[in-house]
Amino acid sequence: MYKKLSVILAALLVFSMLLTACAPKPEAPAVEEAPAAEEAPAAEEAPAVEEAPAVEAVKICQVTDVGGVDDESFNATAWKGIEDAIADFGIEGKYLESQQQTDYEKNLNAFVEEGCDLIISVGFLLADATAAAAEANPDQNYATIDVDWLDFSNLRGSGFAINEATFLNGYLAAGMTETGIVGTYVGIAFPATTVFMDGFVLGVRHYNEVHGTDVKVLGWDYEKQDGLQVGNFESLDDGRAMGESLMDEGADIIMPVAGPVGAGTLAVMEERGTGWLIGVDNDWSLAYEAQADFVLASAMKNMDKFVYETSKSVQDGAFEAGTWIGTLENGGVGIQLGATMADKIPAELKAELEELEAAIIAGEIVTK
Repeated sequence: MYKKLSVILAALLVFSMLLTACAPKPEAPAVEEAPAAEEAPAAEEAPAVEEAPAVEAVKICQVTDVGGVDDESFNATAWKGIEDAIADFGIEGKYLESQQQTDYEKNLNAFVEEGCDLIISVGFLLADATAAAAEANPDQNYATIDVDWLDFSNLRGSGFAINEATFLNGYLAAGMTETGIVGTYVGIAFPATTVFMDGFVLGVRHYNEVHGTDVKVLGWDYEKQDGLQVGNFESLDDGRAMGESLMDEGADIIMPVAGPVGAGTLAVMEERGTGWLIGVDNDWSLAYEAQADFVLASAMKNMDKFVYETSKSVQDGAFEAGTWIGTLENGGVGIQLGATMADKIPAELKAELEELEAAIIAGEIVTK
C-alpha cells in the first residue's frame, strides 16, 4: 500500500511538471514607445536681400565746333574740363566732332538720343542750334561756352571777361616790343572773339599812357570795331599768310584770335627766327612746346573750369540754369607767361602786371 501510494505521488509530480512546461508564457508588458519628438518648426528664411541696382555713371557729352577736340585751343580746353571730371568723379565723357556747321544740329540730337545727362556745345557758332535743341528737349540739360545771352530753364551759359586777360597781354606786349609795333587778327569776328582784341588794344594804350610811349597796334581798330580776319578757325596757311603780312609791316609781337590758325603764324616766327606770339584760350608754350621760345604769353580762357564745375553740379544733382562769367577774380580768365620767358621779361614789368591785375579786379581800370 505504501509502495502504491509512492508511485501515485511520483506520477502526480511528473504530470504537474509537464503542465507547467506546456503552459503559455505570460507576455511581457508592451513597452510604450516614447512619443515621437515634435519637429522644431522650420526657421523662417531671412528675406532675400535685393542687390542695389548698379548706379550708372553720369554721362557728360561735348559737341565741338569745327577744328576738333585736339585743336590745341577752345575745343581742347573744354574737353580738358570733362577729362578732369572723369578723373575726379568717375563720370563718363564723350564727344562728337563737328566737321562743318551743318553737323551742329545732328550732333546735338545724337546725344539727346544717347541719353546724355549734360550736353555741352562749344562756341558761339553753336548758339542757334543749342537754343533750338534746348527748346525742343526741355528735360535735357545743356551747357554752352561763349554764349551768355540764351535763357532756358535747362541751359547754363557762359561768358568770359577775356578782355581783362588780353588787357594784361597788351600791356606786356607794349613793354616787350622792340619795333614799337604789335599786331592781332581774328578767325571770324563776333562779340566773343573781338573782345580779345578790344582788351589787347586798350592794354597797349594803357602802357603808352603810363610810360609815355607810342606803341602801335596793327589789325584792329577799337573805335570802328573792324580789323583783320581770315574767315575760319582751321587754316594754318591763312595763319601763315597773316603772320607774314603783319611781320612785314613791322609787328614783332602778334596775338592771333583764331584757334589753330595761329599755329601758322607761330611757324613763320620759328622759320624767321624772330618774333613773339601771344596765344589765346590755353598756354601755347605748352601746346606748342617745340616753338615755346616764340611764345611770349597766353590769354587764358579757362573754359575747363566752367565745364568741370558744371559737370560736378550734374553729378551732385544740383544743376542750375543761368549764366556764369569767368573773370580774373574767379579764375575764369588770366595771363600765363611763356614757359621760357622767365628770364626774358624784366622784373619791373612783371611787378607792373601784378599791380595792374589787382587794379582790374578792384574795378579801378576799364578793360573794354
